[in-house]
Amino acid sequence: MSKTVDYYVSLASPWTYIGGKRVPGIAAATGADFIVKPIRTGQVFEATGGLPLPKRHPARRAYRMHELKRWRARWDLPMNVEPKFFPVDDSKAGAMVIAARQARLDAVALSNVYLACVWEHEQDIADEATLIAAATAAGFDGAALAAKIGDPAVEAEYAANTADAIERGVFGVPWYQYDGIPHWGQDRLDFVERLLAD
Repeated sequence: MSKTVDYYVSLASPWTYIGGKRVPGIAAATGADFIVKPIRTGQVFEATGGLPLPKRHPARRAYRMHELKRWRARWDLPMNVEPKFFPVDDSKAGAMVIAARQARLDAVALSNVYLACVWEHEQDIADEATLIAAATAAGFDGAALAAKIGDPAVEAEYAANTADAIERGVFGVPWYQYDGIPHWGQDRLDFVERLLAD
């Protein structure tokens, strides 16, 4: 029986970056297929009562920094917790990841490339040339994927991912849904792995 995890992401999220490092290993160890689903988090927040980072209370923003540093140390990540290009519009990166998935390429790997652009390499993922170069360097045809930005099939999947997320009660990223069971946050991956291993 195949094991499929619906994996809702923002390609600008530090938490998706942290968890994304572990997803390929969990997939390989359990035989699970993580279906990466970029969503428009602004729409999800609006529908579920969330706030974008700049609108959160200073106490929440301060605690977030403590958490980022703790998790960076926990997994020994090359992470800049205050990157140059953040907040950033991740919609073009999301479209290219969807295009990669539609082409049956390793969309999880491409999502991790773009997350590293933000959180490791101080690169602007709102810039199409940056997206093409990063994808190409990782072994993808960056130009071909970029040509799919705005493609009706890609936009339809982006919209469907977002609507599906809202319908399922997704309110943050990363979000992992397996066998009807939701898990919010990279710190829940241990629970996801245990379920997949059963």
